[in-house]
Amino acid sequence: MIALTLAEIAEIVGGTLHDVPDPTARITGTVEFDSRKIGEGSLFLALPGARVDGHDHAAAAVAAGAVAVLAARPVGVPAIVVAPEAKTETNAMALEHDTDGSGAAVLVALAKLARAVVDRLSDGGLTVVGVTGSSGKTSTKDLLAAVLAPLGPVVAPPGSFNNELGHPWTALRADESTRFLVLELSARGVGHIATLAATAPPRIGVVLNVGTAHLGEFGSRDAIAATKGELAEALPSTGVAILNADDQLVAAMADRTSARVVLVGRDARATVRAENIVLDDEARASFDLVTPAGRIPVTLAVHGEHQVGNALSAAAVALECGADLPTVATALAGAHAASARRMDVQTRPDGLTVINDSYNANPDSMRAALKALVSMARADPAKPRRSWAVLGEMAELGPDTVIEHDAIGRLAVRLDVHRLVVIGTGRPSHGMHQGAVMEGSWGNESILVPDIAAAIELLEAEVEAGDLVLVKASQSIGLWVIADRLLSTLRPSMEAT
Repeated sequence: MIALTLAEIAEIVGGTLHDVPDPTARITGTVEFDSRKIGEGSLFLALPGARVDGHDHAAAAVAAGAVAVLAARPVGVPAIVVAPEAKTETNAMALEHDTDGSGAAVLVALAKLARAVVDRLSDGGLTVVGVTGSSGKTSTKDLLAAVLAPLGPVVAPPGSFNNELGHPWTALRADESTRFLVLELSARGVGHIATLAATAPPRIGVVLNVGTAHLGEFGSRDAIAATKGELAEALPSTGVAILNADDQLVAAMADRTSARVVLVGRDARATVRAENIVLDDEARASFDLVTPAGRIPVTLAVHGEHQVGNALSAAAVALECGADLPTVATALAGAHAASARRMDVQTRPDGLTVINDSYNANPDSMRAALKALVSMARADPAKPRRSWAVLGEMAELGPDTVIEHDAIGRLAVRLDVHRLVVIGTGRPSHGMHQGAVMEGSWGNESILVPDIAAAIELLEAEVEAGDLVLVKASQSIGLWVIADRLLSTLRPSMEAT
């Protein structure tokens, strides 16, 4: 973060100084909400949590090097205190345990601070890039960071830290040396993306797709599109909207922005386009990148054909920021999955390959992962590999939950996945297994197990050297335990072999 005095921060956030002996003392380090990560010169955020209240750790944070605390009440150490606020849909999305409005107040203050810092840095040449979509945000964010890095220092969030806490927290990582700030914008309701965009106004906005993630909250794809389009609406007339020409709901957002529009995709309308797509034996795509600046071959290091669209969006942003085609192609070729548990492909010494895509799941990303699994299994027609899809529930799908799970089970059968292992005892899991059975699964091609332990027992007994195992579910299911177990152990018979 740029260096600011406590008095300056108090003025920005509308707070008052308490127990501050020197209002000119400066924050020269990072802004942190975890007292264990405090370093010298930091500002500590006192936020309520499931087990503890950050206000109770204020003294420890200052002892560890924090200059002051941003809090909703005096804490006995130097603090900038803001008055509690009523929680709303857009100021407390991440604070389930905020019972008195203290967390909402700190988040609102944090957003004000981030906006002030971003405004100052933007005046000095910082370019803010925002990306949203029902799926692919984190993968695209990682690709964006990779293609922009040759042009200058980049700040981007770790993982999917993309809500009203993670968004300003990431923005405040930028300083005078930062040239690009790449931010994800997530939403669980109307107005969320508009609020995040107001916290760190983007000059370039990327809208990837409108799918069925969070369908339970929104009710329909049209409602999801209305919310995702808030990013396009937030762009200035001097900005650029990067829109997916292959998704009609996204392409239609061109009418909702005053910014210049660049269409990307495979559609003939796209000005940044992929042609001649070929997948290798690990489902890594090669294609011709076609742009107004010319054509160049690109080979991706990330896995899955769905990454082509993500790469096109990243390429379009980089070109808008001044990169040339060779720089873009080289950066994309060297960009690996930077966020954990997202199409993370690892192979054991015995040849068993685990595709750990367990961070999250929705119908669109589940379909993409299954297609990648099958593509890898059939890469060598002379030596096809056995494919395993170990799947758990997809959350937040509303009334269509069982229908969507049924469809995934049917797709696994149509794609001819060798074994489908469905985990869970609820209606969604039963729906996925039943969908596979009704689509034509016979014998034990699809099996329903009650929990992770049962899945591990089955896999350790039956997987063989050379098999491919996809592990995927919503984050709350925690299926990465299975991937970690498979990668850390070998069956005795395999060890002997």
